[in-house]
Amino acid sequence: MQAPTTLTGLLHRVAGIFPSHHAVSVSGKFQLTHSRLHHLVERAAVRLLSAGIKPGDVIALTFPNTVEFIITFLAVIRARATAAPLNAAYTAEEFEFYLSDSESKLLITSKEGNEPAQAAASKLSIPVSTASLDEAEAEELSLSLSYTESSTASISELVNDEADVALFLHTSGTTSRPKGVPLTQNNLASSVENIKSVYKLTESDSTVIVLPLFHVHGLIAALLSSLAAGASVTLPAAGRFSASSFWSDMLTYNATWYTAVPTVHQILLERHLKTPEPVYPKLRFIRSCSASLAPVILERLEEAFEAPVLEAYAMTEASHLMSTNPLPEDGPHRAGSVGKPVGQEMAILGEKGEILKNDVNGEVCIRGPNVTKGYKNNPDANISAFEYGWFHTGDIGFFDSDGYLHLVGRIKELINRGGEKISPIEVDAVLLSHPEIAQAVAFGVPDDKYGEEIKCAIIRKEGSKIDEAEVQRFSKKNLASFKVPKKVFITDSLPKTATGKILRRLVAQHFISQT
Repeated sequence: MQAPTTLTGLLHRVAGIFPSHHAVSVSGKFQLTHSRLHHLVERAAVRLLSAGIKPGDVIALTFPNTVEFIITFLAVIRARATAAPLNAAYTAEEFEFYLSDSESKLLITSKEGNEPAQAAASKLSIPVSTASLDEAEAEELSLSLSYTESSTASISELVNDEADVALFLHTSGTTSRPKGVPLTQNNLASSVENIKSVYKLTESDSTVIVLPLFHVHGLIAALLSSLAAGASVTLPAAGRFSASSFWSDMLTYNATWYTAVPTVHQILLERHLKTPEPVYPKLRFIRSCSASLAPVILERLEEAFEAPVLEAYAMTEASHLMSTNPLPEDGPHRAGSVGKPVGQEMAILGEKGEILKNDVNGEVCIRGPNVTKGYKNNPDANISAFEYGWFHTGDIGFFDSDGYLHLVGRIKELINRGGEKISPIEVDAVLLSHPEIAQAVAFGVPDDKYGEEIKCAIIRKEGSKIDEAEVQRFSKKNLASFKVPKKVFITDSLPKTATGKILRRLVAQHFISQT
């Protein structure tokens, strides 16, 4: 039987095949089965329709990682509207930009509300609703909306189309103003199927969600792919990642894998070295994505938690996954590589759109059913992003002779020192291999003599007294002289995005102002 081509269709099918399997657990509170989740989503979708929500309407959502968010998100797309999840920590000005740019018709928050979001919605005359599920047995999600009369027949007659725009997110804006990315039901279904197949996710799998659900990594890789496999997810009681409760949740809910950004992996590693757990779960694999994972960190993770660590490569425009290292039974996983493409075409293109040979650096480009059709209201960005019939990622990389992709860096983050191109990822990896360095970021700064010069910022490991001279001595021993950072900033913290991604641009701006 052919798999449904909509995310909604995939989830509907799972609710029929695995009705009594656990779908969503809230740590220490309650659990919902797949059929119960499906029932709550259908009921909430009816409420949205009877409140006048129409196909294509954009509904902004701002919640912690809660079961209310999951039900509301799925109900919005079931009603053929578009969900636009937003980071609850935004300022009123940021909310105003995102609500306006997405042309949101309604904002839904947790019952506790969100003052900056509500202030922005009020300024834009956007109505605000709250959503709450008081207990697992509740007949339906409580939504504070004004309703017209509507029968449940309207939802059974409503057919989700694969071209419906289900999700609207913004890029993290590493180089410019954030761009709006519409993703269709078919984009999401394609990506979820790719993730399920490459990691062999089944109804026997379980994970604890550590990443925010307002970004594709947590939303698509952890949540939606699990639900579409009939598997189970657990949300931390606090509504966000907590290193102190992570492993007990993983054990309690029989987790078989987890996915996170390198920052979270490093937090778990540091905790393990200081206060190891009495017992760790037996995991099928650990996944790392959204930023480069230094080979030395990968090795330490595998040693500490006795599971293969699979590094992957993803972006919002691809509905998350583009490539990944395989499970051990499907081939070797290689430190420093982001593996092989999954369910889509990938090529390394030169400046004239020509496909380059193995081991030659060029721009990583993709095409496939998971890729967005284009940025919203941004024709200039679309012309350059889809040149030569491929989507251009803005990343430089190469394929090795075995077809594994290696990333060198963002085109705009490569450091051009007197004509020598330096990969900041390579410098990061060397710095992180020093036993006393916990975190490291290399970046370029303008320079009169060379055009650009390389500098770096590091966070010491606890108890370390490492200084700039030692960092430079170590760098000279392990890097070509032109790649050695000319200045080392020693700091206690680095600017990060809400998903724990360290943006070089922000780090560079922060430290350039101190020079």
